[in-house]
Amino acid sequence: QVQLVESGGGLVQPGGSLRLSCAASENIFNFNAMGWYRQAPGKQRELVATITVGDTTNYADSVKGRFTISRENAMNTVYLQMNNLKPEDTAVYYCSARILSRHYWGQGTQVAVSS
Repeated sequence: QVQLVESGGGLVQPGGSLRLSCAASENIFNFNAMGWYRQAPGKQRELVATITVGDTTNYADSVKGRFTISRENAMNTVYLQMNNLKPEDTAVYYCSARILSRHYWGQGTQVAVSS
């Protein structure tokens, strides 16, 4: 059973930065891709960023130029560096790992951007 554990969320002021981490219970080379999704209150879960086993990245338009996804294979960990945070980035952020068509999810970490 794949386990994903997120950390790094918190409260930050607009313009601030946070780095989220997602630690996987197994070698992340086993996954076709990993990614970060978020869900704000009353909204559907949406894609934030993904990274494939070949290091191809993809970002939602709303975070391009502000967020960076990366992976540290030796630590079986994927990161999301979030800079210039905005109030509309407030959400629960979920880590995801995909093997073919199956997705695995972490428990989520709360990010709140407020002054």
